[in-house]
Amino acid sequence: MSKSTKYLLISLPSSITPSHHRDDALDAITTTVAPENGSVAQFPIPEFKIGTLDALVQQADELAKLETACQGVVGKVSDALKNILDGDEAQIEKMKAVNDKPADQYLRTFSWNKVKYRADKPLAEIIDLLQKEAASIDNDVRSKYSQYNQVKNTLATLQRKQTGNLSTKSLASVVDPRTIVQNSEYLETHLVAVPAQQVKEFLKTYETVAPMVVPRSASLVASDDEFTLYAVTGFKKHSAEFVHKCREQKWIPRDFKYVEGGREEERKEVERVGGDERKLWGETLRLGRTAWSEAVMVWMHVLVLRVFVETVLRYGLPLDFVCTLIRAPSTKQADKAKYNLDEKYSYLAGNAFGRDKKGRVKKDDPNEMHAGGEGSGAEYTPYVYYEFEFN
Repeated sequence: MSKSTKYLLISLPSSITPSHHRDDALDAITTTVAPENGSVAQFPIPEFKIGTLDALVQQADELAKLETACQGVVGKVSDALKNILDGDEAQIEKMKAVNDKPADQYLRTFSWNKVKYRADKPLAEIIDLLQKEAASIDNDVRSKYSQYNQVKNTLATLQRKQTGNLSTKSLASVVDPRTIVQNSEYLETHLVAVPAQQVKEFLKTYETVAPMVVPRSASLVASDDEFTLYAVTGFKKHSAEFVHKCREQKWIPRDFKYVEGGREEERKEVERVGGDERKLWGETLRLGRTAWSEAVMVWMHVLVLRVFVETVLRYGLPLDFVCTLIRAPSTKQADKAKYNLDEKYSYLAGNAFGRDKKGRVKKDDPNEMHAGGEGSGAEYTPYVYYEFEFN
C-alpha cells in the first residue's frame, strides 16, 4: 500500500446505463474513470433496514461525525506505533495489517461482518455498536500508551541520574560517606557543584558568602568536564542562607543524604524500571497492531453505512444502485478520476450543476449545495462520493 494511494468510494444509480443493469453500470464507471487514473471494482453494500426519512437524515449526520472520530482513532494509533517504533517506516508498515492482510487487500476483498453487525438489526443499533467499539479502541490505546510513556520517562530520568554531569547525576556512587558530617547537632556538610570556570572564584570566596562557614573546609569530592563537586561544612542555623548565596553565585547546591547500600539500590531500580519498560513496550506494540486493525475495520463499516444512508437519501426507493471502490495511485490521478466522473454524471444533480459556454461543468452555488450525509463543509458532488486514505 503506497502512502500516496487514494481510495474513492462512490455510489451511482444503475439508471446511468440504458439497461439499468449493475454490471453495465460498473463497466460505464470503469470507462469513465479511465484505467490510467485508477482501478475500479464493485464494492459490496448490504441492504439494511430502512426507517423513516427523518431518522435517515439524523443518522447521516451521526455517521458523518462518527467517521471523523474513526479516522481520528486510526490516526492516533498510527502516531502511537510511530513513536513506539522510533519512526521505523518498514516496521510500522508491518504492524499495519487488517485481519492479518495488507489494508489494500482488506479493502479489495471487503465483506460486511454479518456476525458482529447483523444487517437485519435497525440502523440505529448498528451505529451505536460501532460508536462504542471506536470509543473502546481509543480508550484502550490511550490508556496503555500513557502507561508506557510514564514508565519510559521514569527510566529516562533514572538513566540521566546515572550518566549526567555532577550538577544533575545521582551522587550515591560519587560521595564517600567519610567526607560528610553526620549526626551532628550543629554542623552540616553542603555539596556544591561548581562550574569549571568558577572554581578559583569559589575557593576564594565560599567562606564569606554566608556566616559561620567553617574556614578551609572545602574538600574536593569529584570533577568532570563541566563541574567540580566540593563538600563544605557550615553551621546548620545558617544553612538556608548559604544555599541561597550559592545559587546567586551560579553554584549548584546538591541535596544528598547518605543511605547504606544506596548505590546498589539505585542500580536495582534502573534494572527494575528497565524491565517494566521493555515489557510495556511489547504490550503497547501488540495492542497498537491489534487496535489499528480493529479501528480500520470499524471505520470501513461506518463508511459503508454512510454510503448506504446517503444512497437512499439521494436516489430514493426502490434501491437500485452500484457501489464501486476506485483505487488511485496518487492524488493527481484521484483528482482526474473525480473530474471525469463529475463531467459524465453532472446531470444527476439536476440544476445543482450547470455548464458554461464551452460545455465545462460549473456549480451554481457550491457554498450551499452539499450532500445530506457529507456535512456543510463538504464539496457537493452529483453522486454519493467519499475519498479516504490510510496514514
